[in-house]
Amino acid sequence: MSPAESTTYSAKQLRDARLEDIERRQVAKMEDEYRDEIAAHQKAMEMTTVPDVNMMDLQPELEWHMRPYLLDFLVESHLSLRLQPQTLFLAVNLIDRYCSRRVVFKKHYQLVGCAALWIAAKYEDKKDRVPTVRELKVMCCDAYEEDMFVQMEGHVLSTLEWTIGHPTVDTFLRQILRCNCYPSLEHLALYLCEISLFHKSFLGFAPSVIASAAHIVAQHILMNRTGVFTHVSAATSPDVAHCVSLLSQYILHPPSQSLQKKYSSSSFSQVALILQDFVVRQQHSISTLPPTPPPSSESPVPQQLDRNVVMVDVSSFRESAAYITPPCSPDEPCPEGYQQLPTPC
Repeated sequence: MSPAESTTYSAKQLRDARLEDIERRQVAKMEDEYRDEIAAHQKAMEMTTVPDVNMMDLQPELEWHMRPYLLDFLVESHLSLRLQPQTLFLAVNLIDRYCSRRVVFKKHYQLVGCAALWIAAKYEDKKDRVPTVRELKVMCCDAYEEDMFVQMEGHVLSTLEWTIGHPTVDTFLRQILRCNCYPSLEHLALYLCEISLFHKSFLGFAPSVIASAAHIVAQHILMNRTGVFTHVSAATSPDVAHCVSLLSQYILHPPSQSLQKKYSSSSFSQVALILQDFVVRQQHSISTLPPTPPPSSESPVPQQLDRNVVMVDVSSFRESAAYITPPCSPDEPCPEGYQQLPTPC
């Protein structure tokens, strides 16, 4: 690059940075002016654009253990394309809503995921960040023809009746962190929100509830490195308290190596390492608890059970040998015994 071209390129970067700064200020000003109306609209919309878990249970070929593998693929693709956080959350919402309405075969599951990511990128991201059809095909290692992505995009949009907008978890998280935001808290809360994407248990919660729970847990982890969870404030709603309880269990075992690697980078404040350190301290604190005293000879007095305590079965989330979507075109026979989901090339 010649000195003249270098100067022109630097001037363009400076101009783009100034335009982005002006845009952020205008958006912030508009949000302040219409904050109450925006919040009311998001609250109403978040319950009308949630997937139906019961209908997803009726899928004849798809199993819940397949979903984390697809999400792991999407996390890698989303990161490699440098898309906005809300794009990933919207893509997962579109996938789950589509699977609530249509029967999806295993060989089409990855195709649905790519089409949803494509739609979400068009809806949320800048034009130059939206992947091309060719890039989608390469991401899937040529498992599908280019026209299949276009066809699936149209099918997803028609199935959802073109209702794409959805108040994602990160939207509510930004509202919560508006007056109390520093990078490590924001990144850790976002990491916890992405962990929640991998588990069926969180599909029953509204995005605003998950955002509040992630903020509470992230604050506790950063402020209390002893590894012991304190009680949630009595002012917290029962749904948020339940969600906090679930998050405190699922963080013990990160669901995705790709997600852990992503948040171990310095660009995300290495919050995955912070969480890992907290988990180690928590397990240590549990192992050093005093032994249970021997039972008394007196008859124990039965106590009333706390109805707020929820037992969570996480056995279904163990890593399974089964896999999804063999890398072959739906019109061709799939290789027997193939289990590896293609990762972005």
